Amino acid sequence: MKFFIDTANLAEIREAHELGVLDGVTTNPSLMAKEGITGKNNILSHYKAICNIVEGHVSAEVNAVDFAGMIREGEELCEIDEKIVVKIPMIKDGIKAIKYFSDRDIKTNCTLVFSAGQALLAAKAGATYVSPFVGRLDDISFDGIQLIEQIVGIYQNYGYQTEVLAASIRHPIHLLKCAEIGADVMTGPLSIILALLNHPLTDSGLAKFIADYKKGNQ
Repeated sequence: MKFFIDTANLAEIREAHELGVLDGVTTNPSLMAKEGITGKNNILSHYKAICNIVEGHVSAEVNAVDFAGMIREGEELCEIDEKIVVKIPMIKDGIKAIKYFSDRDIKTNCTLVFSAGQALLAAKAGATYVSPFVGRLDDISFDGIQLIEQIVGIYQNYGYQTEVLAASIRHPIHLLKCAEIGADVMTGPLSIILALLNHPLTDSGLAKFIADYKKGNQ
């Protein structure tokens, strides 16, 4: 499973990269605004700064909701860096845009996916990634993990190359369940990746090792 971090915070991206397990980054307009990044030129420069840190793909989202606008913005985003993946919403014109980019070997991430049918359309259009939102489905009493499992199964049935990118990951159990059922990628905050480090028996065992070492070297 690939680990992406869902943020626009450069310090968090550097920390995840230094940990040695970061495979990519996803962002969106809300995450940019959270970091105080506004204005077209500032946003484009910030994407470049992210690309300078990471070695893998960086999903950069279009703001347009019409076909022509998505193509224009997507082509501009692609010029920033070869690591850029154009992030496109799951709407009718979005599917058309994914097909357009796919035909030109431009990588795409279909976002705001909440059903297997939507994921199937994205794969048929040639999306590089499809992003089902696990946590947001859980919020409305639907099983987000079950959707991931359904999409993984459909893609395996027909040999689609689109990677299932489990988004809106809220806690380590989400991450582990997605890993168990074969999601290709997970994206979430850095805190979820760091939470995988934690276990009370690791802490108590290490404390005992250190204590015993100190006793033997007094």
